[in-house]
Amino acid sequence: MPSELTLSLHSSIADIPPTEWDACDETENPFTSHAFLLSLEESGCTGPRTGWLPQHLALRDAAGALVGVAPAYVKGHSYGEYVFDHGWARAFESAGGDYYPKFQVAVPFSPVPGPRLLMRPGSGVPHAALASAMAQATEALNLSSCHVTFCTKEEWDDLGEAGWLQRMGVQFHWTNEGYASFDDFLGALSSRKRKSIRRERRDAQSAGLTMRTLRGSEITPEIWRQFHKFYRSTTDRKWGSAYLTARFWPLMGQRLGDKVVLMLAERDGKPVAGALNLMGRDALYGRNWGSLVEAPFLHFELCYYQALDFAIAHGLQRVEAGAQGEHKIQRGYRPVPTYSAHLIAHSGLRRAVAESLVQERAAMEEEIAALDTLSPYRRDDEAA
Repeated sequence: MPSELTLSLHSSIADIPPTEWDACDETENPFTSHAFLLSLEESGCTGPRTGWLPQHLALRDAAGALVGVAPAYVKGHSYGEYVFDHGWARAFESAGGDYYPKFQVAVPFSPVPGPRLLMRPGSGVPHAALASAMAQATEALNLSSCHVTFCTKEEWDDLGEAGWLQRMGVQFHWTNEGYASFDDFLGALSSRKRKSIRRERRDAQSAGLTMRTLRGSEITPEIWRQFHKFYRSTTDRKWGSAYLTARFWPLMGQRLGDKVVLMLAERDGKPVAGALNLMGRDALYGRNWGSLVEAPFLHFELCYYQALDFAIAHGLQRVEAGAQGEHKIQRGYRPVPTYSAHLIAHSGLRRAVAESLVQERAAMEEEIAALDTLSPYRRDDEAA
């Protein structure tokens, strides 16, 4: 790290003024915003109780101006990250090492790609300076490793050049090719897939439910209480634990305003299911969903099709629907790589992980190429 820069660690993002933090992210990503991260802290989602101990990094120049930040946490486990390193931990600990605690540069509980090394535009400070600061902090805190997850390709490349280990994953994103309407999007699909999606939407919307899209202040405290029930219905059924508290939703909603987009299903005027999205400058990010009722294709309607409708109507370039789900391919979402970078102190573990990642990256590239052949989009030589 250049000598003219000063590193500080902060046990709460509240220590850093919101305007200074947000000025370091020119992409205006809602997940790395001061408001989102502060809402996680104040609602008890991050902190000692959950094992996500904030240690946010801040770089200041000789004049004291903030030039770079990173959302960072000391962790004693690997839950809520979605880039799985449990195997690394087991291997190291079986050999007598201590994998935990570790340093995690990430957005908690949110497998959403975006910037992680936030540098103030025009500062002239490269990612390498923050990478060096993270390495320095990892050593000073006596941590086994540092992990930057769901970072941008540019950050991944820069961290790789700095000697960090590089890992790839896959998600499924939808790209807006200038569609004027949902039907316009359907016109780009093969006839069979087009008919299938129309049938799914028809079945979902004929199940006695009313679909609504709410934003910002339209989402009342009572709706947030209902949405937490939806969220818990999903977590209890799939994972058995809920990362996000009931206090989080209204705090986030109040702070992020119209960036919060909730697709809601109602029966007889009462909310029974919902899908939460956050809107960035050019993308809609699908996050959490849940339902208290069983209805055909309701999940697809609220999480995917309503999101595409919204993105087309608002001129957004992408819909990112979160982790997992090859079923998204047949609904117009295509596989894209995700990136993470890892700094491991122990030479033996670092060497073993590096060797495994060479094979893993090659396999991931092959998988992405194979998945893309399943695309529902009509080929140039195929009739409409």
